[in-house]
Amino acid sequence: MKKFTISLITLLAAVLTLSSATAQQEPANNLTVVPAIAEGLSVHNLFQSNMVLQREKPITIWGWTVANEEVTVSFAGQTQTTKAGKDRSWKVIFPAMPASGEPMQMTIKGKAATLTLDNILMGDVWVMGGQSNMQEPLMNLEGGDVEIASANFPKIRLLTVPSIVDNREKKNFPRRQKDKQPDGEWDICSPQTVPEFSGIGYIFARRIYMTSQIPIGVIDASHWGTRVESWTPLSVIRSMDSDVVRALVADWDRQVAAWDPKKELENQIKQHAQKMEELKKQGKPSNEPPPSKPVGAPVDNQYYPGNCYASMISPIAGFAVKGAVWHQGYCNARPDAETFYHQVFPKMIASWRAAFNDAAMPFGIISLCTDTTPQTLDNYLECMMDFGIYVREAHFKTFLDFYKAGDKNIGYADSYDHRRAWWHPEMKIPAGERIARWAMTTQYGANSVDWKPPMVTKVEPKDNTLILSFDSEVASVNSEAIAGFSIAGKDGKFQPAKAEYLVIGKDDNGQPQITWKALVLSHPLVPNPIHYRFAWGRNPMANLRMTFIKDIPFATQRSDTWTVADMYENYTGKKSAVPGLVNGGEVEELKKALKAADLERRIFEARALLEAQEKEQQQ
Repeated sequence: MKKFTISLITLLAAVLTLSSATAQQEPANNLTVVPAIAEGLSVHNLFQSNMVLQREKPITIWGWTVANEEVTVSFAGQTQTTKAGKDRSWKVIFPAMPASGEPMQMTIKGKAATLTLDNILMGDVWVMGGQSNMQEPLMNLEGGDVEIASANFPKIRLLTVPSIVDNREKKNFPRRQKDKQPDGEWDICSPQTVPEFSGIGYIFARRIYMTSQIPIGVIDASHWGTRVESWTPLSVIRSMDSDVVRALVADWDRQVAAWDPKKELENQIKQHAQKMEELKKQGKPSNEPPPSKPVGAPVDNQYYPGNCYASMISPIAGFAVKGAVWHQGYCNARPDAETFYHQVFPKMIASWRAAFNDAAMPFGIISLCTDTTPQTLDNYLECMMDFGIYVREAHFKTFLDFYKAGDKNIGYADSYDHRRAWWHPEMKIPAGERIARWAMTTQYGANSVDWKPPMVTKVEPKDNTLILSFDSEVASVNSEAIAGFSIAGKDGKFQPAKAEYLVIGKDDNGQPQITWKALVLSHPLVPNPIHYRFAWGRNPMANLRMTFIKDIPFATQRSDTWTVADMYENYTGKKSAVPGLVNGGEVEELKKALKAADLERRIFEARALLEAQEKEQQQ
């Protein structure tokens, strides 16, 4: 979680009390807050000195002033004049311009004030979205110190959207300034400014800058502990024809209806009094005033559908950008993950594309990172019970849906193989590099760079095996035995599979000839396999890659459609109490059954090994 030096309460108070004289665009000191909308002439806080504007798209500049006041904007030798409406808003549009690393100046002139923005570059602007694993600052990453020391890229510019989340849609964001990387402030990339910026965002930006040699602006619009539905407009969520989405909305509606602000305030005042009394007993008296307004309304929760979109995407909507990169999923790892994420995520992507006025906007997906105990052959099946796997599956399925529908601007990169056993794995530099591969190839013409993961083209049961064919050659890391596949028959009981290359004939010397584009999966306890799963663990035992390019893993996926409730029945013989869903007790019961199946398999394998050794000795 990013640690802010100014609390949210302090920030909101400053925004409410700040004088209208702060239309000035340069910070007076590190405690200044530029409000979202000043009383006099102002430009949207996206537009600042040191920013990057999107090349090759019309340049829209907007802001606020006195109603009916004439506003003149001059930029790159061109001038546009407009008049503010009754709502005080004004907007001008300049023609598209090519990339340029030459600093330019913009002036915004009204009747009584002139704003001047300096050192503006033309290039590509990318938005980084998601939760804490996208927000995680560069200084916390493995290898981050080296990246920070070498972050001398004056043509990369960094902006973090302030994390002020509630259910009120915002037209702008306040600019908060502080000694380090500021929220809401464009900054020139340097070892001094980059440490607290999104690690993945920086790695992505510096790689595509090195490729393109054009200015890159990167906007971090992520927030810790959030869900995909909170990043999707509430109107979109409410309009979805989905039982699981309707159930979630109904639950929130019940919470909102039950929330009594008067009673909550009384409780919070009582809790405050108890806290003050306890401090007094400890000899630590405090003059902290009791709360005057209740906090914690359900509609202000960062999980509430639409809230992050309203608070962090709406304020920058309408700004021309090149594309977006997404890394999120931990908070959606819950019992409805099997269907919910795959239904909502495409709607979110479409909503973001609409927000930035580009139906074909490039959108890159980084799959859910690792968590929990690493999967081994000893706990293989037990580790297959984790709702986070279904979120990761939804990331890849969503990518496939767009890709197979002909979307040329959808991207994907895996992060499951970094094998860190907690929810903030610090090995994120490879994730940033992987999604940069996609952008380099599809957006910047680096045709010699591969990015797309291998895809299955055919699944064929044959002779007690399952044959998988791929669209590219595949191999394990460092020539190890291929790991990560499990197979099951009609009974829906999986076993970790042995994976070997398909023999397609013999060469001139009579030696077996294989194809690197097909694998044969088998296990003696699964005589007639019909389905496979791969990397089916939150921290999976899986090592298949594109041949010779070890940085492009085969994605988490499966051929079956068995739900967790189905798996519960397959392994325990019982039906779940609620059809299609499992409760906490049933999850634990399923884990025990899977653990028992792991032990049963290991005993079987040990006996088979002993029998083989006895036969060898007898010979």
